[in-house]
Amino acid sequence: MKSFTVAKRLIKQLIGDKRTIGMMLVAPIFVIYLLSIILTSAPSKANIEIISAPDSFVSALKKEANVSTVSSKEDAQKNLKDKKSNGFVDFSGDVPEITIDGSDPSTSGMVVTTVSKAMSVYSEEKISAVIQDLSKAAKGNIPKINLQNKPEVNYLYGSKDMNLFDTLSPMMMGFFIFFFVFLIAGVSFLRERISGTLDRILATPLKRREIVFGYFLGFGAFIALQTLLIQLFMFYGLNIDIKGNFFTVLLINLILAGGSLSLGTFLSSFARNELQLFQFVPVIIVPQILFSGIFNLAEAPTWVSILSKVFPLTYGAEALKNVALKGYSLSEVSFDVFILFGYAVLFIVLNILTLKKYRKM
Repeated sequence: MKSFTVAKRLIKQLIGDKRTIGMMLVAPIFVIYLLSIILTSAPSKANIEIISAPDSFVSALKKEANVSTVSSKEDAQKNLKDKKSNGFVDFSGDVPEITIDGSDPSTSGMVVTTVSKAMSVYSEEKISAVIQDLSKAAKGNIPKINLQNKPEVNYLYGSKDMNLFDTLSPMMMGFFIFFFVFLIAGVSFLRERISGTLDRILATPLKRREIVFGYFLGFGAFIALQTLLIQLFMFYGLNIDIKGNFFTVLLINLILAGGSLSLGTFLSSFARNELQLFQFVPVIIVPQILFSGIFNLAEAPTWVSILSKVFPLTYGAEALKNVALKGYSLSEVSFDVFILFGYAVLFIVLNILTLKKYRKM
C-alpha cells in the first residue's frame, strides 16, 4: 500500500506538470513523423547530364535517370558544383568518364550504379550488333570490334578512398559541438538560478547585458576549449582528411558553439529543473540533426525545406562540409557564417530581455 501512495504522489506531480505530459505524448510522435518524412525524401532517380555519348547509351540511361545535355565540360562542372545535377558523363575521349560530386555518398553511389546499368545495356546492344555484322561478313572481311572501355569515375570533391564516416564527419562534428554545448550551458545556467547565485548577482548594480555577457564569456572560455579538443580529435585522432583551412573550420565551430551557448542559456530560463531542460532536446536538438544534411532532402515536401532553414545547425553543417570536404574559403561560406553569427547575437539579445522577469531595472 505504501508503494501505491508513492506512485499516487508521483502521478499527481506529473499530471500537474503539463509540459512534461506534453513532451511525453507529443515529442516522440513528432520526431518519428519527421524521421519518416526525411527517410523517404531521397531522390528516386539521379539527375545526370550528358556532354557527348552515343544515342543508344543515352536511350538506355533515360530509363534509369533524369537525363539532360550540356554543351561543355565547364558547364557540367558548374551545374554539378551548384547541385543542379548529381553527375555528368563524357564519351568524347577513348574512355567514357563519369564525374560525381563525391561529398554525398548516397547520391554518388546512385549515379555510378545508374550509369553502370546503362553501360551494360549499351555494351550488350553493341556486342549483338557486332555479332550480326560478323554473321553477314563475306570473303573474310571481319568488321573491327570497338567496344567502349570500362568507364572512369572522377570525383569533383573527395576520392574513392573516402568512406561514409569521412563524408559525414564535418556535419557530425558540428552536431556534437552544438549538442554538448547546449547541455552544458543550459544545465550550468539553470544551476545558477536554482542555487540563488543569479538572484544575488541581479541584486547588484550590474546591468542585464553586463550579466549576460559575463556569463557568455565565462562559459565561452570552457566551451572554446571543448570545441578545439573535439576538432583536434576528429581531424588528427581519427585522421579525417580536411581539404580546407583548419582555422576556418575552427572559426565556424566556435561561432556555432557560441550560438548553442546562448541558446542553451536562453531556454534554461524556461525550465525549473534539469528534466524540463532536457525536454527541449527532442524538439530543438533532434530535428537539427535530421535537417543538417546527413539525410538527402532533395524530394522532401516544401515545408520540410523551409523548416530546415530555421535551424542554425543547418547553416553550420553546410559551411563545415563545404570547407572541410570541398576546400571552400571563408569568403565562399560567408553567408552561412553570417547567419550563424546572427543566431548567436539574437539569442544573446533574448537572454538580456528574459532577465527582465527576474529583475525589472
